[in-house]
Amino acid sequence: MLFRKDTLDAIARGDVTLAFRRWTKPTVGVGGTLRTRAGVLAFEAVEPIALAKITDADAKKAGEASRLALLKRLAKPGRAMWGGGVRKTPAGRLYRIRFHVAGDDPRVALRAKGRVGASDRAVIDAKLARLDRASTHGAWTATVLALVAKRPAVRAPDLAASLGLATVVFKRDVRKLKELGLTESLAVGYRLSPRGRAYLRKMV
Repeated sequence: MLFRKDTLDAIARGDVTLAFRRWTKPTVGVGGTLRTRAGVLAFEAVEPIALAKITDADAKKAGEASRLALLKRLAKPGRAMWGGGVRKTPAGRLYRIRFHVAGDDPRVALRAKGRVGASDRAVIDAKLARLDRASTHGAWTATVLALVAKRPAVRAPDLAASLGLATVVFKRDVRKLKELGLTESLAVGYRLSPRGRAYLRKMV
């Protein structure tokens, strides 16, 4: 479940507590959580809803200026998840998702650690090795870490092209490094986190 940057900013302020999504099957559930830049979101309700039941209050809680603006967005075709094609019509059943910010994203504190001790390094080494072994396009973790270090704030499609990878595959790889606290997203592209820079210093 993805959010626009401006929506995440509004969530962090407490202005947005609802979202509307079309799914063939919900990707989040009541009691579940989602880590975002705005913090950890806790889901209170995930309910099917008809367009006619959406109110202006719902729209404003979802970060839209009006009910009409929300309906126009929901009527737009969208890019298929993980794919390059574009859906000609909105697909799936419409759901209203209610949530609140339950706390800070623990990855933020992890990324900020500028020292990597021997035990932490061993854990990171093991996790990166597992990612390399599980990859369908060969070992990639050291290459991507070095590329992000060399080319911070460069568009993901450009970085992906330099490795001969599809953008969606490259982004998925970088997200795995982000889960380990080694990279962080920028408005454009990525950079190594303090933890990532400390780890990489001992690799080169």
